[in-house]
Amino acid sequence: MTSKPEARQLCHPSDPTVVQPHKQALLNRLNRIAGQVRGISGMIEGDRYCIDILTQVSAIQSALDAVALQLIEDHTKGCVQKAVRQGDGDAAISELMGVLRKISR
Repeated sequence: MTSKPEARQLCHPSDPTVVQPHKQALLNRLNRIAGQVRGISGMIEGDRYCIDILTQVSAIQSALDAVALQLIEDHTKGCVQKAVRQGDGDAAISELMGVLRKISR
């Protein structure tokens, strides 16, 4: 079994200098999304109309996109800004752009 090399982290969420202003809101949103996913399972088990299920899937995708955008904003205003101040901005921007490329596929 091979293990993946750990990604380089320019800052860590537990770093006290990094502000996480939306942490509780994100956790609340993820809990709602988890509930929506469970709801879709129930809809499938209950043989609900496919279009109704697809509508819920679309809502979950939109909600996850909103979570991702908030995380990107928080990361940019926290970790990336800190890295730029400390002279490691190019690496932080490259790291962020790599993630943006992955999520925009």
